[in-house]
Amino acid sequence: MWGRNVYDSISKFLQFQLTVNVVAVVVAFTGACITQDSPLKAVQMLWVNLIMDTFASLALATEPPTEALLLRKPYGRDKPLISRTMLKNILGHAAYQLVIIFTLLFVGAWPPGAPGGASRGPAA
Repeated sequence: MWGRNVYDSISKFLQFQLTVNVVAVVVAFTGACITQDSPLKAVQMLWVNLIMDTFASLALATEPPTEALLLRKPYGRDKPLISRTMLKNILGHAAYQLVIIFTLLFVGAWPPGAPGGASRGPAA
C-alpha cells in the first residue's frame, strides 16, 4: 500500500515539476528572443522556484494511502515513469499556461486604458 502511494506521489510531483519547468524555460527563452530582455527577472525566477518547490513537496507529502490502492494491479518494472497520459497532461497544461502568460506579456492589460496596460492610442 505504501509503495503504490509513494509511486503515485512521485508521479504527481514529476507532472507538476515538468509542467512548470517547461513553461518557465519557454517563457524565458521566447521572451528573451522577442523582447530582447528577460520577461522574468532574477528575483521573480527565485519566487517561481520557491512556489514550485513548495507545491511539489505538498504533492509528495499530503496524500495518505488508502485501501483502494490495493485493488489496483501493481505496475511492472518496464512501465515508464512518465506515461502517455501524463505526457499529454504536461503538454496540455503547459500550452494553456503559455497562452495565458504570452497574452499577458504581449497584449497587456485588458480593457484598453486599464492601469498597467500598453497604450494603443488616445485614451477615451
